[in-house]
Amino acid sequence: MTSTLRQYSVAASLVFAAFVTSAQAQNTDLSARYIVQAETVHQARGWVERIGGTVESELSVIRAVGAVLSPAQAEQLRTDPPGLRVHANHPVKVSGLLGGLGGAVGGLVQNVELDDEEGLILWQPKESHFTTWVGADQLHDQGVTGQGVAIAVLDTGIWQHHGLELGINLRTPRIVARVNVLDNESGDPSGHGTHISTVAASSFQTPSGRYQGIAPDANLVDVKAFDENGASTYLDVIEGIEWVVNNRETYNIRVLNMSFSAPPQSFYWEDPLNQAVMAAWQAGIVVVASAGNDGPEPMTVGVPGNVPYVITVGSADDNYTPGDDSDNFLSTFSSVGPTYEGFVKPDVLAPGGHLMGIMPSQAKIVQGHESYLLEDNRHFRMSGTSQSAAVVSGVVALMLQADPSLSPDDVKCRLASTAYAAMNGDGAMYSVFQQGAGLVHAVDAVASDNSACANQGLDVAKDLSGEEHYAGPVQEDEDGNFVIRDENGNATELNGDAYIWSRAYIWSRAYIWSRAYIWSRAYIWSRAYIWSRAYIWSRGYDWDTAQAETYAQDPVAAAPQNLLLTVTDILNALLNPVGQLVSGLLPLEWAESVIPGNRWVDHEPQRYVD
Repeated sequence: MTSTLRQYSVAASLVFAAFVTSAQAQNTDLSARYIVQAETVHQARGWVERIGGTVESELSVIRAVGAVLSPAQAEQLRTDPPGLRVHANHPVKVSGLLGGLGGAVGGLVQNVELDDEEGLILWQPKESHFTTWVGADQLHDQGVTGQGVAIAVLDTGIWQHHGLELGINLRTPRIVARVNVLDNESGDPSGHGTHISTVAASSFQTPSGRYQGIAPDANLVDVKAFDENGASTYLDVIEGIEWVVNNRETYNIRVLNMSFSAPPQSFYWEDPLNQAVMAAWQAGIVVVASAGNDGPEPMTVGVPGNVPYVITVGSADDNYTPGDDSDNFLSTFSSVGPTYEGFVKPDVLAPGGHLMGIMPSQAKIVQGHESYLLEDNRHFRMSGTSQSAAVVSGVVALMLQADPSLSPDDVKCRLASTAYAAMNGDGAMYSVFQQGAGLVHAVDAVASDNSACANQGLDVAKDLSGEEHYAGPVQEDEDGNFVIRDENGNATELNGDAYIWSRAYIWSRAYIWSRAYIWSRAYIWSRAYIWSRAYIWSRGYDWDTAQAETYAQDPVAAAPQNLLLTVTDILNALLNPVGQLVSGLLPLEWAESVIPGNRWVDHEPQRYVD
């Protein structure tokens, strides 16, 4: 690509005056924000400025700039310069409405002032049972509380509340930085980011003496990229990720929580938000993403949860009976895999039903949903994979306190390989496409020494450079079933009674689905998925509006029965290294209905080549 761009720059001197004049003459009041991506940030800036566009920000994490362009200027950049990619700045949201634009502020939080210090001792929230469900309370008793590990919460902000601003000693400030990529306002008028932060890291103690959050002594980094309506854009989210990557060493940011999900509109490697997420993973940051709340239909895992590297989290519910596992179920809203590239997602499950978290009564989310606000006017119950992701972010902080040397791949390996299989009330195990490896367990994850069992075959550096891209082991067979195959194309039916489930079982050979293969036209779905609107995924800017949502749902219903496997079936799949035929789980007609207006056709997707 470099040599092509160099040759073009020579020829450009002969035609560029006309090019610039044409684009500038058509500049209108319809200007909008775009993401312009090139081989380098300098090249992207140069092309934007040459046609009279305005560069708002530099996004070195994806070799791009944020730019204000007219429709004519955007089209010029899409069609004329070789190697340039122009992405529309699509909206994303954690609630229902769109949001605004703005600048950026940030800095170290040095002082915390409390209005009522006595309230720290006298007031206590209700019990928080999800910490017990995943075993985090046992680690707290051993002094593993997430101390020294920073979780970046990219969301709507974090309310100034002592349960979040102070650690377990009630004196040490632990919101170590706040950055706002939208405007200069602080706080969290939405309430979503505060709720997520509570689940991950609240230091309040409940009446039983348990801590309210999973990692009650972890530091927090408030990255505000969504407004009071829970609205943001791709550019704002990527700017937030850029700040986290650039400041990870200053604040020891080891975990990035992303509790939002947008419908995939391209292959995972072409989406600019996904590219930023991959860069964060490459930089040593464990990225935890919600699977999305678009279940129970298959192939509904969203961006950035469809990135194969990251830890994608689905939701489980205790049916309001903490301590009784017999009626637990997989939340019906929890998104289901596989991804369009053939990866099994989600990776794990975590509690996500009716979780209690700090929420100011004046928060936007509370308005119209006052019935979910507890009598203390400080706590609110919410459900969703947003909350599930926050649980896992807290567990990751515990793991990294216990062993700071862990890489993101190590963390993912140990989390998944120690997870417990999720089963319904009849003892049938949910599909790997619904639960991944199962429900996380903090004690076992911290104690594990497993390694090299996640992201096998993947190379994030080659993926980001465009040298290689990857497909997962899931394909569709001639009968419309999803098949898990090995690199030789082998698959076998699930059968036999050779294995019995045991809590002591370590899923050291469970990762037949985590093995990736280089994307090629020979390794695709038998009837590959494209969009009926004629958008080609290799042109990443031709996308529909991508909206990410987090809901305050609270359903209490079991998952569809035709997505269930028996314990024996799933164990055979996990223990057989050559892959399995997952027959009857996800019929083709379900896949056809994932997104209205789309269809399955006989077509091979084009590999993106720089």
